[in-house]
Amino acid sequence: MVKKQYVCRNCRRFTTEKECPICKSTDLSASWKGLVIIIDPNESEIAKSLGIGTPGKYALFVG
Repeated sequence: MVKKQYVCRNCRRFTTEKECPICKSTDLSASWKGLVIIIDPNESEIAKSLGIGTPGKYALFVG
């Protein structure tokens, strides 16, 4: 069975847990739009413009 994915409202990181693994927030949402996967945030212009410093899967908009 596939676990439901949530998005942290603070850092927009995807998680299947009840707490964000990056910022430790519990303010999560199942409503999101857009998706970006960051592999190397130091070399990524997209990561820099979105303020992302950690590799991972992120939502562009969190509802």
